[in-house]
Amino acid sequence: MQIQFSPSALRDLEGLLDYYDSQGVVGTGKTIANELISATEALADYPEMGRIVPEFNTASLRELIRNPYRVVYRLDAEYVSIIRVWRSERLLQLNDSDTK
Repeated sequence: MQIQFSPSALRDLEGLLDYYDSQGVVGTGKTIANELISATEALADYPEMGRIVPEFNTASLRELIRNPYRVVYRLDAEYVSIIRVWRSERLLQLNDSDTK
């Protein structure tokens, strides 16, 4: 299965980089972003390894927990679409297109 990142997930990763840079820990954001991206690579072979997102309770909407982040993804016939990279203490927000 192929893995793709949605525009919202890419914005989330950019925000993560900006946040850590603004806190004066340059390089930390890049390290965390790389670790999160690396964690998604296993989804190509094991797309159902993440748990179902409890807020939505839909089998095709899953997440990997890499504290303090949630990597939320949607399963399609041919793709694993990473749709959000979200701090776990924040309330998850999805676009309508992310849940379909």
